[in-house]
Amino acid sequence: MTLIKSWSNQYIEAGCDEVGRGCLCGPVVAAAVILDANFDQKLINDSKKLSFKTRLELDSYIKDNVIDFGIAELSPEFIDQHNILNASIHAMHRALDQLKTRPELILVDGNKFHPYNYIPHQCVIKGDSKILSIAAASILAKNYRDQLMIQLHEEFPEYGWNKNMGYATKTHREALKKYGPTKYHRKSFRLEYD
Repeated sequence: MTLIKSWSNQYIEAGCDEVGRGCLCGPVVAAAVILDANFDQKLINDSKKLSFKTRLELDSYIKDNVIDFGIAELSPEFIDQHNILNASIHAMHRALDQLKTRPELILVDGNKFHPYNYIPHQCVIKGDSKILSIAAASILAKNYRDQLMIQLHEEFPEYGWNKNMGYATKTHREALKKYGPTKYHRKSFRLEYD
């Protein structure tokens, strides 16, 4: 399926997506991307459908060929205090804060968003597999978070974060039972280590 380049064809659009909502540990990361009218990259798709290598190759292409982008993360502590949905939306707001170009329409992957700076928004379910700017944002957010989890893996190699990126895989769950949670785990999530 070809991703559509523009929702409106008349506004400056920022596509937003987040990654890491379902993880047991690490931050939630969001990105916002404003595409250039001439942006042309056929490989871009929902980041979950791309290989690690392809995502990394696309990362610099996206950053070099868009009008603007922003990436933001929010800590496990913030997630525990405000819940994962609010943290995800707040991370998207933080990513939008970084844009030097003010969007006229915000396109959000998913079905929930809080109003941002009086800019109209449109929620799009499975937006990362329908709209190019959201797909580009999903790639930037996923790459950023994956690299971070690979770095955190050096500190706590028992949990396999370099492979599971903090998701509840068998390796991760077994390490939680054996070693308990780290400072990077989300205490409000059901960690099943008791």
